Amino acid sequence: MIQGPDTFTFKPAPFYPFTDTAEIDRVRAITKEDLLAMSGKPLPGNTNLSFEVIRAEEFEMIMLTDMLKRIIDSDRYDQKVVMIMCNPCPTYRKVAYMLRELGVNCRNVKFYMMDEWADEDGNVAPLTYKAGFGNAFYRFMVSNILDLGFKEENFIYHSNKVTPDFSKMLEADGEADIVYSGPGWPGHLAFIDPVEDWFKPTMEEYCAQPAKVAALHPLTIAQNSLHGSFGCSGDIAKVPPKGAMMGPRDAMKAKNVLDMHGITTAGTKVTWQRLTSRLAIFGKPTQEVPASILQLRDKPTRIVMSDNLAATITPEDYFQY
Repeated sequence: MIQGPDTFTFKPAPFYPFTDTAEIDRVRAITKEDLLAMSGKPLPGNTNLSFEVIRAEEFEMIMLTDMLKRIIDSDRYDQKVVMIMCNPCPTYRKVAYMLRELGVNCRNVKFYMMDEWADEDGNVAPLTYKAGFGNAFYRFMVSNILDLGFKEENFIYHSNKVTPDFSKMLEADGEADIVYSGPGWPGHLAFIDPVEDWFKPTMEEYCAQPAKVAALHPLTIAQNSLHGSFGCSGDIAKVPPKGAMMGPRDAMKAKNVLDMHGITTAGTKVTWQRLTSRLAIFGKPTQEVPASILQLRDKPTRIVMSDNLAATITPEDYFQY
């Protein structure tokens, strides 16, 4: 029989960006019941932040419907809509299909890509790069709505030329009407990772930074090695080491943010996002968890979590590994 104490204390690995273990323990202890009790209410301390837990099978519908409504309204009321689009997923194909079936004119739509890959020297991946976000978004969305009045010049994707002026272009467009976001494994917002390229002495300075090319955290690279573009196989060598991305100022100045928390591994209950989401939504705002700055927004911010992500964090002794 195994006998003795069942505790073993240690510090997190040094590459982990957030080192406040007491805060980690606090948010880790937030149960599904706690989250359900908060669902449908503004988050404490900031009435601009709404929070809801929904069924996992309804998760995609939230973002899809929001995109569709904004684009339809841009046609109906003949008003420009500026949208910052996150990592392109098959949802965009469905949005494009519905726009086509409904005959929506997309003349007033302007898409800004949230981020893109870059090489070790900071050169941004070209639109022809098949694993690139711009490439995928063009295939999934843009190419399918060109005959609906969408103007190709209204597709703003990161490049060596565009990225330095990305935030200025947004400002000239009156800022984004909507940002679609969701935290990455190290708590990133877009590709804004907890790395030296971003850290500033004050949160005010941090939140004012515009778009740029920056290094990626190892956890971002590991996360993306599990995604379809890179084979879902942990092929870290295939994932570029840097990224081009919107800046914190672009998220803070956007008129609306829809922040989605629902990523799982190939549709299973396994997810790296369950703790990260708790840190981003309920942890103290910090540069070590970039997505947590959304808690500081003074404009409408809707946070949606799937019930899978809301599940209580507890060891699975039967499966072990």
